[in-house]
Amino acid sequence: MPRNVKPKKALGQHFLTDLSVARRIAATLDDYRGLPVIEVGPGMGVLTQFLLSNGHDVRVVEIDGESVEYLKEEYPELSGRIIDADFLKLDLNEAVPGDGQLCIIGNYPYNISSQIFFHVLEYRDRVACCSGMLQREVAERLAAPAGTKARGILSVLLQMWYDVEYLFTVDEHVFNPPPKVKSGVIKLTRNGTTDPGCDVRLFKTVVKTSFGQRRKTLRNSLRGLFPPGVPLPDTPMLSLRPEQLTVEQFVELTNLIAGSRLQQS
Repeated sequence: MPRNVKPKKALGQHFLTDLSVARRIAATLDDYRGLPVIEVGPGMGVLTQFLLSNGHDVRVVEIDGESVEYLKEEYPELSGRIIDADFLKLDLNEAVPGDGQLCIIGNYPYNISSQIFFHVLEYRDRVACCSGMLQREVAERLAAPAGTKARGILSVLLQMWYDVEYLFTVDEHVFNPPPKVKSGVIKLTRNGTTDPGCDVRLFKTVVKTSFGQRRKTLRNSLRGLFPPGVPLPDTPMLSLRPEQLTVEQFVELTNLIAGSRLQQS
């Protein structure tokens, strides 16, 4: 029997100890049986065991060598499916060859949770569902609708491609070591968007620029994206702040900027 893995602060590890919570998180993928599942940061496999017992085709990505050795000993059924790598640098097309859909799940390290979701966005055409646990404040931000203060860059970028649900809150005491904050479990389900109706790269620039100066109205924060000397369009959206806009309004704003650049050229 392998000894327990020691949580490492540098890796943001807080190991979940409540099996009922792990079971609930694993159940977020119940509608996706048959699709390959990539679990991020399995640690000692508290979530992995339920994914396996639920019949999922599981691959785990773990950067901690001690955890990798533990998983090899404790879960022989994962033989050949333990990827010793940094998820943020992982090519998901190599991890799961082909062009079929897949799911991502995990008790995500708090210190890189936002980066994880930016990485997921790069593979949005393959990731049908992404669920798991992260710091509650971040989880609430990802699910925040238009008009709420929690809304930010990642809220808008994710919600263009995914329906984002905040599912439930997890208290600090069910972890080893206990974090200083509560955790939240979310679920991202790929929506039907294939063509958002705008230049996706410019859309991303507009969103990042808007929230980069979130206290300003969009008229002031986005002025630099319009060509010099071209009058700003007459739209009430420019009088708003970024957290007030829906995804659709950001698409409209992106097209207004693209149109003004064409006029100049």
